[in-house]
Amino acid sequence: MATGNISTNRKAFRDFHFADRWECGIELKGGEVKSMRQGSVNFKDSFARVEGEEVFLYNLHIPPYAQASFLNEDPDRPRKLLLHKKEIKKIFGLTTQKGLTLVPTKIYFNKRGFLKVELALGKGKKLYDKRDDIKKREAQKHIDRLIRSHQKQR
Repeated sequence: MATGNISTNRKAFRDFHFADRWECGIELKGGEVKSMRQGSVNFKDSFARVEGEEVFLYNLHIPPYAQASFLNEDPDRPRKLLLHKKEIKKIFGLTTQKGLTLVPTKIYFNKRGFLKVELALGKGKKLYDKRDDIKKREAQKHIDRLIRSHQKQR
C-alpha cells in the first residue's frame, strides 16, 4: 500500500501564516483515487468553506484517470471533506473571524492507505512579511554555504 505525501501546497506556505491544522478525509468518485496515486493534483487557488454542517473543498484540480471509462467526474468539482461535527463547528467559529481562510496544505496517504487532506486556518501575509521570509531564507542559505565551504577546507 502506498503511503506518503502526494502533493504540498507550496504557494499557501508563501502566502499565509497558519494557526490550526486538521486532518480530514475527502470524498472521491470513480478514478480520482487512481489519478491521485499517480501524483497528479493541482492546488492552484484551492480553498475550503463551511456550508451548513459540511465542509467543501473548491478549485482542487484532479485530472481524469486515463484508463478510466468515459464516465469521469468533473476535475474541478467541489469535494466534500470528512470531519467530525465538533471539528466542523470549531472551524465554522474560527472562520467567521475576519481575515481567516481554510486552505488545504497537503494531500497524502496515511498509514492505513486512506487519502487525507491537511486543512489549515490561514491569515494572509502582507508584502513585508513575504520579504522578511525571503531575507531569512537567503541568510540561511549563505550561512549553510559558508559552513560547507569551511568543512571542505579541513
